[in-house]
Amino acid sequence: MSETTPQAPAQQDVPALQLALNSLLEPLARLLVARGMPYAQVEETLKRSYVRAAQEAVEQHAGDKVPAHRRTSRISTMTGINRREVTRLSQPEPADADRRTSVVSEVFTRWITHPDYRDAQRQPLPLPRLGESPSFESLAQGVTRDVHPRSILDELCRLGMTEIDETRDQVRIARSTFVPQGDQARMLRFLGDNTGDHLRAAVSNVLSAGPPPHFEQSVFSDDLSAEAMPVIRALVERHWQMLLDESIPLLERLIEDDRRAGRLQNQRVRIGLFQYFEPQAPQPKARPISPKEHP
Repeated sequence: MSETTPQAPAQQDVPALQLALNSLLEPLARLLVARGMPYAQVEETLKRSYVRAAQEAVEQHAGDKVPAHRRTSRISTMTGINRREVTRLSQPEPADADRRTSVVSEVFTRWITHPDYRDAQRQPLPLPRLGESPSFESLAQGVTRDVHPRSILDELCRLGMTEIDETRDQVRIARSTFVPQGDQARMLRFLGDNTGDHLRAAVSNVLSAGPPPHFEQSVFSDDLSAEAMPVIRALVERHWQMLLDESIPLLERLIEDDRRAGRLQNQRVRIGLFQYFEPQAPQPKARPISPKEHP
């Protein structure tokens, strides 16, 4: 059986691919410049990602049939990176840190979604710090007993997510969504995880030979005023709360059903919703037609 190599993009696809690349890289470049990351470091990361993607493509198309030296040559041809660099960049990196959701965000999510910790209007209850359910102690212990509830509470307060009423020894939610204040490392981790999975879904859909495997849609509009933006945000936040209310209990039930059935639990899922707005590009004004130009 002859070996196959992934095909280069058709010539008519190149302009569209370049436009897509511009849209993806411009906001990323804005972040990198703002945070002072030099281009050489970005280039190194991009080259390593290129080599990793080419390795996956070779394995997908040829499996283990390609000898190591020829594999390096093929990756070099596919990426335009010389063989010596491919060899260097192919060395394994240190293992990634644990990617699971942090205990702190799990506790926060349980607080704003679990019926035991919400009032009749489905708003998060102020909780006694200690005691039987519903309390912050029972909430934290319902997620994990490996971390002391006070440690979780201190971290939530540090991130600006909760407040403590010392006079009542009560804890209350300070923000309705888990967007930590003053924690750039955590915010950047969210950016990478959320945007990375969104992009993985979109790329998988584009590359799929069959029906798109992932749901990835959006609604967009021009010709709105700045005064309309808060109305749209309120709509998005309302639907996000509805999605949280339905998805968290469903995910918990599915996890438990899989565990009881002895199924292989090797899949992960991320469900997102976002809203973005900015001034639209000014439209060129139509040039008045002179009398001589009328038909």
